[in-house]
Amino acid sequence: MEVEQTALPGIGLRHDFTTRKGQRVGVVSHRTGRRDLVIYDKDDPDRACQTVKLNDEEADALAELLGAPRIVARLNALHQQVEGLVSVQLPIPAGSPYADRPMGEARVRTRTSASIVAVVRGGRVFASPGPDFVFAAGDVVVVVGSEDSTAEVADLLAEG
Repeated sequence: MEVEQTALPGIGLRHDFTTRKGQRVGVVSHRTGRRDLVIYDKDDPDRACQTVKLNDEEADALAELLGAPRIVARLNALHQQVEGLVSVQLPIPAGSPYADRPMGEARVRTRTSASIVAVVRGGRVFASPGPDFVFAAGDVVVVVGSEDSTAEVADLLAEG
């Protein structure tokens, strides 16, 4: 699926895609943090026929409803295809040397060959977090790799 990104000067970013049935859907991410879910007119793709303004809590809930089940489904499908691949959910304990530090400082992939594919914080899923994502105590990190490499990540996150 192709997602188009458009800069909206003074406003933020717009991401749009067209569904298989031809319906155009978009999300406008305002600089203020507000998100607008936009449904476009089928006959005029530049005209919004419905806009739903979402506050942070509503946007988080929608992202969780749409994103979390897909991540789990993709991981389950991957497990069936690749022998020896596992995914684990690892907490960031309060005493972790990586709590309140960017993920990149842990160098998880370099040190263990496992990959962090998501972080769950307070019910919100952060899929494919970048190296600047800051861990917090209580986060649950979803890690994919071999049994040995994911065990190494568990030790690394707990003890450094």
